[in-house]
Amino acid sequence: MFIYFVLIFQQLLASGTHIVAKIVVRDIEPLTLTLLRSVIAGSGLLFYMWVKGTRLQFEHHDKKKILWLSFLAIPLNQFLFLAGMKYSTPANAALLYGTTPAVVLVLSHYLGNERITVRKGIGVLVAMMGIIIIVFERGIDFRSEYTFGNLLFVLAVLAWGLYTVQGRTMTLKYGAFSTSTATMIFGGVFFLPIGLIGAVKFDYSILTITHVGGLLYLAFATSVLSYYLWYYALERVEASKVAIFSNIQPVLTTTFAVFLLGQELTPAFFIGGFLALSGVILTQFG
Repeated sequence: MFIYFVLIFQQLLASGTHIVAKIVVRDIEPLTLTLLRSVIAGSGLLFYMWVKGTRLQFEHHDKKKILWLSFLAIPLNQFLFLAGMKYSTPANAALLYGTTPAVVLVLSHYLGNERITVRKGIGVLVAMMGIIIIVFERGIDFRSEYTFGNLLFVLAVLAWGLYTVQGRTMTLKYGAFSTSTATMIFGGVFFLPIGLIGAVKFDYSILTITHVGGLLYLAFATSVLSYYLWYYALERVEASKVAIFSNIQPVLTTTFAVFLLGQELTPAFFIGGFLALSGVILTQFG
């Protein structure tokens, strides 16, 4: 029972991330924001390890897997998420991340871990229909900022799905803290050369207490605590059962977005959201 409270709390943090990211990315472009977020998170984790006197130790044949997870975590998932947030909305991000269970199911199937039944297959197709409606809610125009942002979210969700499915074996072997910490630190190192392109040109004098608070939230509440809790749950529960909790995100984030950001919800959003979540639920009970 405790693990479910952990997952609900983790989803609260994740839902807040969409709102905070939208506020901060208005003034800090995604390259710089991703770099600052990863540097702050990585520095905090290294300091904690230094105080505790702990070291990250992995068997030689697992090091490539850890590096792959690191690449999925920051250069792909985090950067694509923040880049998408620059152009789209928190509610759209939450809805697309809400399809994580279906993505995890498909990935698990093709990686040989889970069988897709007819009902699960139908659920995935329904969820995909919902995703298509949300991605193109403002019309099929690839020049549209919304469309571009939503497509970046789709790629970010795929990276998150892989991070979930392929990371479970590492968490079972090395524990949630070691695995999530390694992916944050090495992921930040991977992103450093790219992030510096934006960071060296950025005008840091524009930063306010809101920006700093947002950065700390994205670094510690999300990159450190939320990622750790996600892998903590994966140590104890199957990947598909952990992923189902992503269904909470659309409800929480949309509520936050309406009240805090004044976001207007379109009919396409409701229709696409209904189909996406219905497909996910159908998949889980298939």
